[in-house]
Amino acid sequence: MNNSFEINYIRKCLELAEARLNRGDASEWTSYDFEKLSAAIEEATGVILSVTTLKRLWGKLKYTNMPATTTLNTLAQFAGYADWREFKRLVTLLPGPGTIAATGDETTGLLPGDDITSVNTAPGDASTATPRKRSKWTYWLLGLIPLGILVYALLLSNTKPGKPLDTTAFSFSSNKVVADGVPNSVIFNYNAAAAGNDSVFIVQTWDIRRKIPVSAKEKTYTAIYYEPGYFKAKLMVNKQIIKEHDLMIGSGGWLAMIEQEPGTPLYFRKSEVAKGNGIEVDEALLSAYHVPLQPVPPALRFYNVQPLGDIKTDHFTFETTLKSDFQQGTAACQRVEVLILCKNDLISIPLCAPGCVGDLSLFAAGTVINSRNTDLSKFGADLTKWVKLRVVAKDRHMQFFVNDSAAAALTIANPPSGIVGVQYRFNGTGAVKDTRFTKDSAVIALQQ
Repeated sequence: MNNSFEINYIRKCLELAEARLNRGDASEWTSYDFEKLSAAIEEATGVILSVTTLKRLWGKLKYTNMPATTTLNTLAQFAGYADWREFKRLVTLLPGPGTIAATGDETTGLLPGDDITSVNTAPGDASTATPRKRSKWTYWLLGLIPLGILVYALLLSNTKPGKPLDTTAFSFSSNKVVADGVPNSVIFNYNAAAAGNDSVFIVQTWDIRRKIPVSAKEKTYTAIYYEPGYFKAKLMVNKQIIKEHDLMIGSGGWLAMIEQEPGTPLYFRKSEVAKGNGIEVDEALLSAYHVPLQPVPPALRFYNVQPLGDIKTDHFTFETTLKSDFQQGTAACQRVEVLILCKNDLISIPLCAPGCVGDLSLFAAGTVINSRNTDLSKFGADLTKWVKLRVVAKDRHMQFFVNDSAAAALTIANPPSGIVGVQYRFNGTGAVKDTRFTKDSAVIALQQ
């Protein structure tokens, strides 16, 4: 692979992703814009690209390596192509005087770059540009392409997938070091000797693209989970899932933390955040930990993850009361997300200040509603005061109420999935109380 050509393709792909998100010039993006991009990519592709990864790609953070193939495939899919290879096949770059010839800008990111043009684009993209005069080095590099294709084909010929492996010849299990709470180390025990020389991976989450290579000769792999949740751990050989099992990392009651990428989150002690039958992080507590609110407020997260019996997404009632009274600077919209966490699914409910309801997305078990073409104005509220949120699901029909007013209704697309807890996302400060799930006459109140 020639990195200079690869970087030019990446730049073009980033431009297309920026255009699809439609949030203006990326040079003016804040962390919130990259959070929206991450959410949009996850919604479109099912793959999570972290805010840190996206900032590196867009040159906001130092970037010294080429992106992983899975990252490039995801970006290409978001731009409207099947994968990275199809993107490069359909998009032809016409280099000009400003294109990267050797190492490019790897130390500062892959954008800006206004010298990349496209003549063969994805369906629906009619952008074209006038070819520029090609320099001698361009033809020299183009002459290397057939050689590169030949080498790649030879590599592929040695890595063709064989017949499905006998899964009974493998074993895979895990043990948590701590029963509940985070950080929590998980020891994966596996036997993959039957894989021979094939590639072996362990996947810690539901996303098989986020896999960790391990040795078929070894027996143990240990990983740290910094956030609670419900995961699908997998043992893979090449692209075949050999074994998988459920893995729940409980929160041990209410958990409050500041998300930090990269690095270990800032965890608050329960004694610092417990408030009656709820939880709260205010400006005084943030100040005590020297966490600034300006220019960008911290990403505050509340969790309560625990077994909830047979409550599923097709039949339940969820009630909670919350507020977020910080509304200065970039937190003027007081954006809050309430996530109902499920074994195989997710429900994500947005709340914000009334003036910001034009940029909301509601996701519920495979069904998405966007404020660009749906009235979601009832999800706007004065979050400096306590706001009541209620979700009622019955026979796959789901209704949302904000301060007892109907805000939205939909029919969930995915099969019913067990509910395992909640997560709240605030920017700055936040408080939650009176949180419970109900199914028929059974009530489960989320306690400390």
